[in-house]
Amino acid sequence: MKTVISLKKTKTYTMKIIWKLIPPDHWKIPVIILIGIFVGLSAFVFKISKASSYLSDQPETCMNCHIMAPQYATWNHSSHRERATCNDCHVPHNNVFNKYYFKAKDGSRHSYMFALRLEPQVIFIHEAGREVVHDNCVRCHEHLLISDLRMANAPDFVSHRTDRKCWDCHRETPHGRVNSISSVPYARVPVPESPVPEWIKRVMKASK
Repeated sequence: MKTVISLKKTKTYTMKIIWKLIPPDHWKIPVIILIGIFVGLSAFVFKISKASSYLSDQPETCMNCHIMAPQYATWNHSSHRERATCNDCHVPHNNVFNKYYFKAKDGSRHSYMFALRLEPQVIFIHEAGREVVHDNCVRCHEHLLISDLRMANAPDFVSHRTDRKCWDCHRETPHGRVNSISSVPYARVPVPESPVPEWIKRVMKASK
């Protein structure tokens, strides 16, 4: 009985909130127009920013931002190209929720910085990203770390595994030491398609 009364109260409270959000009659049309404009602009931004591509694991997605050309080019010429994509290294894999939460958080920061042109010439990975990459190194190469007797018998093996990052030794893997736009000026990377609609291109061409 108490549960039924509680559900009725919750339903009544919810309906009150909904009725408060409904605008008066003379405001309904302007509000609908504003909502339509907002939804239309949101859909346009979603399309022009290729937001749906960030749900995939394709390395070409990183090229939506031209400043990532050195990272793509150096990965494309590394041994990791045949085995790992960007997300294999740079995104957590302990569970699907953490994976997409990290992608959303990191992607939002990147979008903010690139939109306001705050990105540096040389990109350095943040601490949270460093931990993710290190964990993924261990995840993929765990069989080597456990089964290779030569490594297990090496001096200070445990401390080297726990107190260091993998790239403290493997410094060229997979992006090399210098990752600026000027470091790979002639790199062949996939260029994003122009977001300008074809009809605007035709108008501009005809006006010349």
